[in-house]
Amino acid sequence: MKPIYLDYNATTPVSKEVADSMRPFLEEYFGNPSSSHTYGQYTKLAIEKARNQVASLLNCKPSEIVFTSGGTESNNYALKGIAFANKANGNHIITSSIEHPAVIEVCKYLEKQGFEITYLAVDSEGVVNISDVEAAIKPTTILISVMHANNEVGSIQPISEIGRLAKKHGIIMHTDAAQSLGKIKADVQKLNVDLLSMAGHKLYAPKGIGALYIREGVVLEKLIHGADHERNLRAGTENVLEIVGLGKACDMANNQLDNNAKHYQEMRDYLYQLLLKSIPQLLLNGPTNNRLPNTLNISFPNMEANALIALMPGIAASAGAACHSSGISVSQVLKALQIPTDFAMGTIRFSTGRYNTKEEIEIAAAMIVKAVKELRN
Repeated sequence: MKPIYLDYNATTPVSKEVADSMRPFLEEYFGNPSSSHTYGQYTKLAIEKARNQVASLLNCKPSEIVFTSGGTESNNYALKGIAFANKANGNHIITSSIEHPAVIEVCKYLEKQGFEITYLAVDSEGVVNISDVEAAIKPTTILISVMHANNEVGSIQPISEIGRLAKKHGIIMHTDAAQSLGKIKADVQKLNVDLLSMAGHKLYAPKGIGALYIREGVVLEKLIHGADHERNLRAGTENVLEIVGLGKACDMANNQLDNNAKHYQEMRDYLYQLLLKSIPQLLLNGPTNNRLPNTLNISFPNMEANALIALMPGIAASAGAACHSSGISVSQVLKALQIPTDFAMGTIRFSTGRYNTKEEIEIAAAMIVKAVKELRN
């Protein structure tokens, strides 16, 4: 029996429909999209179809979508691109203390280049306070970057309000929506953002593909130089195979958003209820309500998360955020939420997805309870 997969925030499997849409471009249609002959034109049309599918999910113009190698590149392009294109106007950037490393590490790099970064604190639920954002704005502020939803505890940020504030002060607004797309609505018009990053592998598309939404009129310094691919915004021959997959994944997410979100939440809440019956001392981290529908971040008191995970090999879950869970040290997000150490060290993130069943959840809950009892003994 395969382990029960409860780590959809780390990565999602490629859906059958996505794989089927990609297969012809692996086996038959191989042309370079920059070529003028039939082979190239076919793949060029496939890319533009995918661009339309991504734009439809985000409610923007297809011309505002640039394909990248993933969420990390999209975040790098957004932050570095705005910073270096606007350094004559100011050097101050505002972000939050619970961003993904693909934003935090870029900010640390920019600090070495002479930029000033403000890292906003969050409340006990992991949410940025609007008044803190406004108080942090300076005449030299050129960019605000706050994630749409946190990958560890699932807290959803007030991006629409922050975006309105940014617009009021003439500041560029970016959000990392890698974790939210396909789970909650992400309409760039309602979010009031100028830039939005996404990653295919969080959306049932392959790893190694992503996109950056760039609002018309926003100018970025190029990150990758070469030929004039992607309207001269991102050099490199397009990854047609995976772009097609991303487009199909966005199309499915757009059409099935409400049903998927409902399923994710039912599976997540059922798991939590079963665990709480046997382990009432559990601590739920993050918001109770304003949270991604699939994310359950809980702390088991006086335990080490890695030791607990080792006792349940039949379950795939994360001790902290998947992208940086190299040890049992307390994650930056849990520190920001000021989770007590005796709870924080025993924190596990369970994240549900499209293919979880009620029967799986029941089996997983029994495994978790058994492992907790073993570790206590």
